[in-house]
Amino acid sequence: MLGITVATYNIHRCYGIDRRFSPERIRKVLEELDTDIIALQEVETYDDGGFDLLKFLSGGQYQPIAGPTLLRHNAQYGNALLSRLPIKQVLQHDLTVPDREPRGAIDARIQTSGITFRIVATHFGLSIRERRLQAQRILELIEPQAESVEILLGDLNEWFLWGRPLRWLHRAFAKTPSFATFPACFPLLALDRLWVRPNIVLKRLQRHDSPIARIASDHLPLRAELELPTRLTLDTQA
Repeated sequence: MLGITVATYNIHRCYGIDRRFSPERIRKVLEELDTDIIALQEVETYDDGGFDLLKFLSGGQYQPIAGPTLLRHNAQYGNALLSRLPIKQVLQHDLTVPDREPRGAIDARIQTSGITFRIVATHFGLSIRERRLQAQRILELIEPQAESVEILLGDLNEWFLWGRPLRWLHRAFAKTPSFATFPACFPLLALDRLWVRPNIVLKRLQRHDSPIARIASDHLPLRAELELPTRLTLDTQA
C-alpha cells in the first residue's frame, strides 16, 4: 500500500478573520498541513507582473495548477491545485449556473509508484438550486468510476446536512465524516468536504485546527490520510 495525504482549504483570498491580507499566514498553514496534494479555493493572482499568489504558496515544493473561474483585465480568481506528485493530465470543467458567480472544477490524474488516481477539486455556489445543478454535473463527470481510486474534495457551501447534493454524493462515494470548518474562529458549519472511493482507502480525515489556521482564513482546512493500492496489490487482488 502507498500512503498519501491530501487537503482542501478555502483561503479567502488570503484575508484573515481580522480582515488583514496575509499570504504568509496561509503559507504557514500549508506548511502545517504538509500534504502531498492541496486543493485551494478563492485563490486570486495577478497576470501583469504583480504578486503571483499561487507561485508564492507553492514555495518551490509543489507543482501549481490554476483553475480560474473569474478573469479580470489583470487578475484571475478561482480554484487551484498544488501537487508534490507527478500530474499526468488536467481537465477544467465549467460548473457555472446562469446569472450566478462562475464556478468550476479541476479534474486531475496523478501518477505515482506505477498507479494513477483521480482527484476532482471544486467550489460550489451559494444558492440551493445552484448547488443541486453543480452536484448533478459532478456526478455526470465521475460516473462511472474511471480510476481505481478517485477523490472529490472542496468547498461545497452545503450547510444542509440533509440536502440533496450531500445525499447524492454520499451515495456515489459512501458517506464520510463531516467536520465544521466555518467560520474558522468558531466552526459551526461543515462547508468543506472530502470523499474517496473506494472508501476503504480513506484511513483518516480530520479538521486542521491550529492557532494560525483560526485567523488566516474564514475556513479551516480538512486533511486526509489515504492508503492507495499499489500495482502489485491490484494485480494480487485480481
